Amino acid sequence: MRSPDSPITDKPTGSRPRRAAILDLLVIAVVAGVVLASALVGRALKRDGTDIFLPFPPLLAEWLPHVGPGTAFAVMVAVGVVAWGPALAGRMRWRNLLVVGWATSLAWTFALALSDGYAKGFATRLTSRDEYLHDVPRVTDIPAMLRDFTSHILTDQPGAWTTHVGAHPPGVFLLFVWLDRIGLGGGPAASALCVLVGSSACVAVAVAVRALADEDLARVLLPFSVLFPGAVWVGVSADGLFAAVLAWGVAGVAWASARRGRVSALVATGSGVLLGYCLYLSYGLALGAALVVAVIAMTKAWRTALFAALGVAAVVAAFTVAGFWWITGYELTKVLYAGSIAQSRPYSYFIWANLAALVFALGPAVIAGLRHAVAAPRLVSSGVAVLAAAALAVVLVADISGLSKAEVERIWLPFGTWLVPACAWLPRTHHRWWLAGQAVLALLVNHLLLTVW
Repeated sequence: MRSPDSPITDKPTGSRPRRAAILDLLVIAVVAGVVLASALVGRALKRDGTDIFLPFPPLLAEWLPHVGPGTAFAVMVAVGVVAWGPALAGRMRWRNLLVVGWATSLAWTFALALSDGYAKGFATRLTSRDEYLHDVPRVTDIPAMLRDFTSHILTDQPGAWTTHVGAHPPGVFLLFVWLDRIGLGGGPAASALCVLVGSSACVAVAVAVRALADEDLARVLLPFSVLFPGAVWVGVSADGLFAAVLAWGVAGVAWASARRGRVSALVATGSGVLLGYCLYLSYGLALGAALVVAVIAMTKAWRTALFAALGVAAVVAAFTVAGFWWITGYELTKVLYAGSIAQSRPYSYFIWANLAALVFALGPAVIAGLRHAVAAPRLVSSGVAVLAAAALAVVLVADISGLSKAEVERIWLPFGTWLVPACAWLPRTHHRWWLAGQAVLALLVNHLLLTVW
């Protein structure tokens, strides 16, 4: 199925396919040059005594070539998606395709994590002294924890939370506490939750694209979402889970916007609950509202917006009544951030090095897709264009804010996920090549570097 206003050509944009391909390679080369420059400037800063706390700038990683038990499996998944993914995506029944897409994304993410070894790459990723699980044993009374949460954000206060707990609202910490309460405490269960949920973001993007554009575009994009290089950090970090929760909230609003009736209202309200909970997973996810506003502005589904707002309001009210005031937490977290390692990370470097780091999560296909989008924006449905434009705007706002200096390869996963639709502008005859490029980048990053997440 293809809408009249969303043709996808079988050849590159422009009248000369070879010229378009050369332009793609030139853009990739320029971006690679910026990435290389960020690495060289970062090393120069370190030599001059500026501690940017990045062993391998612009990424938080160490140079450590290695293979692991997941290596062969990751290669097999990549080869399978490149070879058969586009064809299968084009002919499978829609619901079956979504299940297979999620399963393949899960396999890809898990295999990449296992390439670092089961313990180092998966089971213990969330158990360090800076991670959420470190403080789970401290919680003996959940209501009391929520009431007193802001009293322990600043590190000079008694009983200060560990780094990641204090730097986020209590929503994500609460998830891990609940997991522990039902008997699934410890690193493996927490990592499994992040990977299971995080790998589903590809399905949410497909659902949203189908609702806002057409099913054909959604099928075209799904293999690119499955082989998202950001999976390196989805397995394992809580930010991968954040990406999926936001993605399903946006997808639910998009789905409900195209329908009427009670089911639509229920989905819109449930999506609002997810979006509201996003506010309590990470303060930065408030920027995700731009994606929802873009969807509503395009569809003019004001009824859906109302029900979604009710869902958001219910979550905000619940946390507020429980004793956590979001604005107080945000203000204290800004103070915490200003006194952290961020104070030695120069804004003038990270304003552009952040974007270089994000490239590792996006991959060459997304960069080339954005190039095609600028050259011929009308070749793809406005629904996809709106999603990609909103995501790009959010990334730029987050970058300019200076509230995330470094580590954005994982922090911006919730927004990078929505830049994958830019691949819709790529010529179909080149899809397998671009998919291969995405897989190769992820495999190289995962096996040449040891990432913290």
